[in-house]
Amino acid sequence: MAMNLCGSLCGVLLLLFFMCGLSASLISECPVNFEVSNYTIITSKCKAPKYPASKCCAAFKEFACPYARVLNDLTNDCASTMFKYINLYGKYPPGLFATKCREGKGGLVCPATPPPPPTTSP
Repeated sequence: MAMNLCGSLCGVLLLLFFMCGLSASLISECPVNFEVSNYTIITSKCKAPKYPASKCCAAFKEFACPYARVLNDLTNDCASTMFKYINLYGKYPPGLFATKCREGKGGLVCPATPPPPPTTSP
C-alpha cells in the first residue's frame, strides 16, 4: 500500500501551530534522530542555482519516504526537525521542496514498503 508524504510539510507545520491550536508543549520529540542522518542523497542531487524539480523531488522522496509515518504524524516534531537539518546541510531556500515537489492533493506518493523476504526453514 502506497503512503502519501505531505507535499507541503511546511503546511503541516502551519497546520499544527495555527489551525489546530496545538501548543509546542503538546508536540512530542521525534523518535527519529535526524541530526545524524545522511543527507547526501539530497545535497548531491539538488543543487543551486536552478534546483531542478525532477532531481530535487526524487532525492527528497528517496530520503523522506522511509519516514513517511512519523513525518505525517502531527503529534511530533519530526517534519520540522528533518527540514531544519535538510536546510542546514543543503542551504536551500525556504519552501523549496514544498513548492517544487507536488503530486496531488495528498502530497507526495511514497512507494509501498516492499514485503519482507520469505523466511526459509532449514
